[in-house]
Amino acid sequence: MRRTNTPLGLRLLRPPTVIGQFHTLFFGSVRMFFLGVLGFAVYGNEALHFSCDPDRREINLFCYNQFRPVTPQVFWALQLVTVLVPGAVFHLYAAYKNIDQEEILERRSFTVFYIISVLLRILLEVAAFWLQSRLFGFLVHPLYSCDSRPLDSRLNFTKCMVPEHFEKTIFLSAMYTFTIITMILCVAEIFEILCRRLGYLTHQ
Repeated sequence: MRRTNTPLGLRLLRPPTVIGQFHTLFFGSVRMFFLGVLGFAVYGNEALHFSCDPDRREINLFCYNQFRPVTPQVFWALQLVTVLVPGAVFHLYAAYKNIDQEEILERRSFTVFYIISVLLRILLEVAAFWLQSRLFGFLVHPLYSCDSRPLDSRLNFTKCMVPEHFEKTIFLSAMYTFTIITMILCVAEIFEILCRRLGYLTHQ
């Protein structure tokens, strides 16, 4: 890839590996589309259809906030943005230094910097996986037992109906799968970088 001279070196720099380009251009887009379109369809009206016994608006809202301390769409959107940060920092640095794809593999310091950004992505995905398991679990049950005593001392535990629980379980499993696939792709990208780096040094 030939270096181009643009103001401050700001130009589009693709990942130096085939796996990295696949992850960024294809899988990343699929993940965002899945979250943006299907996520809204599954979770968009959840709060409106979340009902408890007794079916009173203040109890429904109180128990829903207890059931969903964090909205899944917001959590996954923050996860995607956070995971993109290490790669974005590296690409901004590369653009500022006017580094092309081949130089990332040719120069040891750039290779190490890029591998560190990939490792950070893996760590962020692991942290997101753990947080998701703590916040949402692995299954969405049709009934939720809400502790409504802070709202009304006469009430003890209130049973609430979770709408479309089966669809949410499928969607939840898909988001876990996306996280695992991303981690696998990141590990594979590191191996590709090391193999290409070794090949470059061999030819030298």
